[in-house]
Amino acid sequence: MSIQVERWSKSTPPEAADLRQRLRHEGYSVFQWSDAPGTTYAPHSHPEDQSHWILAGQLELRVGNETYTLRTGDRDYLPADTTHTAFVPGDEPVIYLIGAKR
Repeated sequence: MSIQVERWSKSTPPEAADLRQRLRHEGYSVFQWSDAPGTTYAPHSHPEDQSHWILAGQLELRVGNETYTLRTGDRDYLPADTTHTAFVPGDEPVIYLIGAKR
């Protein structure tokens, strides 16, 4: 199984308020989250569709045999019940918005 990733293509960094508004407009409930470097999440899934939108730092998601590295401004679309792991690479924390939609 694979997930969809949208790469940030603008020359300016993302604005959290704008991204939060877009997620809400798409029907997601939204909250901001951060993880320290080296944070690892074991295989798990969520009962709702999720979208992670990176405000700063990096987040690696692994789905099946595929690894997706999300950087500042990048976004994923993670369907409900998709088993995945997550890891924060590098020396910086990751800050991101999580949108959840049933």
